[in-house]
Amino acid sequence: MAGGLAEGPETGSCLEAGFAAAMDAAQVGIYLLQDGLFRYVNPFLARMFGYAADELVGRRGTLDLLLAESQFFLVQERAIGGTGEHVAACEFFARRKDGSLFPVSICTAPSTFAGGTATVGTVLDLSAQKAAEARIRELADFDALTGLPNRRLLHDRVRQMLAAAERDDSPFALLFLDLDHFKRINDSLGHSVGDELLCAVARRLAGAVRRVDTLARLGGDEFILAMPGTHAAAAIDVARRLLEECNAPFLVAGHDLTVTPSVGVAICPQDGKDIETLLRNADAAMYKAKELGRNTFQFYAAEMNTATLERLMMESGLRRAVKQQEFVLHYQPLVSLQNGLIIGVEALIRWQHPELGLIMPDRFIHVAEEAGLINAIGDWVLCEACRQAQSWIEAGLPPLVMAVNVAPEQFRQGGFVEAVAGALAASGLDPALLELEVTERTVMHDADSSIGTLTALHRMGVELSLDDFGTGYSSLAYLKRFPVGKLKIDRSFIRDLETDADDQAIASTIVSMGRNLRLTVLAEGVESREQLALLRAMDCDMAQGYLFSRALPGDEITELLRRQPFLHKE
Repeated sequence: MAGGLAEGPETGSCLEAGFAAAMDAAQVGIYLLQDGLFRYVNPFLARMFGYAADELVGRRGTLDLLLAESQFFLVQERAIGGTGEHVAACEFFARRKDGSLFPVSICTAPSTFAGGTATVGTVLDLSAQKAAEARIRELADFDALTGLPNRRLLHDRVRQMLAAAERDDSPFALLFLDLDHFKRINDSLGHSVGDELLCAVARRLAGAVRRVDTLARLGGDEFILAMPGTHAAAAIDVARRLLEECNAPFLVAGHDLTVTPSVGVAICPQDGKDIETLLRNADAAMYKAKELGRNTFQFYAAEMNTATLERLMMESGLRRAVKQQEFVLHYQPLVSLQNGLIIGVEALIRWQHPELGLIMPDRFIHVAEEAGLINAIGDWVLCEACRQAQSWIEAGLPPLVMAVNVAPEQFRQGGFVEAVAGALAASGLDPALLELEVTERTVMHDADSSIGTLTALHRMGVELSLDDFGTGYSSLAYLKRFPVGKLKIDRSFIRDLETDADDQAIASTIVSMGRNLRLTVLAEGVESREQLALLRAMDCDMAQGYLFSRALPGDEITELLRRQPFLHKE
């Protein structure tokens, strides 16, 4: 029969002639799969992949045509592979016979064939749809004249940089560039020449920055350069390079035109922690550069020496704090969404400064890392957290999981596994009650080495959690190899969960992936009942956040653990 249905007595019982003709005429790929092999493919599907029907039927299956790296592949493999399960539309990358790749959407439903379980599926080629979506995004996100990112895309990129800066305590630079006396060119040579000059400037500037940087056009002759992971010293080098790039004349419409820029520089976080403040301060610095004679750059923060002095004082204070044990731990409850029971706490460090009072970690952890103090501080946190967890047990409280954040440098230090073993031995805490939280960026920094460390901790009996999940770049292949038991959905995906469909999709996907990989999933940063309701609907396992409690000192969290106020109340 046309389309590759295997001949035999089962054929007539499987598909009636009229139904088979309809399948053969359908303008969508249709297949019947059993035991991982095609038993029928319609002509449209065969053409879609560039095969003859007899090259597919009985010889290949869907898993032979899809890329293993496709999103959700591991999660959906059983259903796509022909076990007779229903799967709603899922998107994959597929490979044609000639090796070319293209996006497809696959839906499956259970069926039977020759008396056995089978799967019926449809395949849609999404190439045209994806191309149209890309064009729409291009029109929405890029400047029509220069092709650079526009204000909308710039804001999105900077928001990502702000999230990364907050998470990693890493700075980034925002450069506001305005062309000097550009109006004279428009007035004397016309706007068409001015537009050509703007395009030429954009091309030259784009060639002078890194691929990870974002060069955008705000409008007129204003350009913005956003550079992640850039300190003030590096920003100086870039500003100088941009000035030099504009020194050479531009050949535009037969004219040799020289245009100089004035550049203002703002550094996050000291010059602002939101895009509006950073743009305003970079703009103010740019006007200061114009006042200084143009064709130069100026930092917004004229008090940079003061900031440097403050950092040195912070480092000195931290060295004293390590020696005099000025740190304390506060604890935030980890709540089961099934019954509201507090089943663990996360230990969070605070610095009890003798003059300044309680200092939060976002003010001193990055200084501790740069000063080489993070290992000593991390080891203290580990020992104190284990001691506190064991003391609760000895006071009659039920055993609780004690979650401890592990800094990247601490995780990579030689002897980290031994340090964990020492903290457990000194406190007498059951290793199963200690949970070490590492970010996916930390473990992916040197994945093979990380696997060795994680495996050693796992064999010791320590639980492992992957923090800030969804913000890094871990692959599903490595996720399978890492002996982690929990995924923590980063708070950036929870913050706008009630209003952002993308955040809902990401959170739901992480929960689904965790369930399929038999991992516990915890959402951090839960602050509203609406967020909690959505997470429960997704079947998320656990949550923490201000909706339940802020991090509390030891005596206050002890009382909270005794009362269990969230039990049967949420």
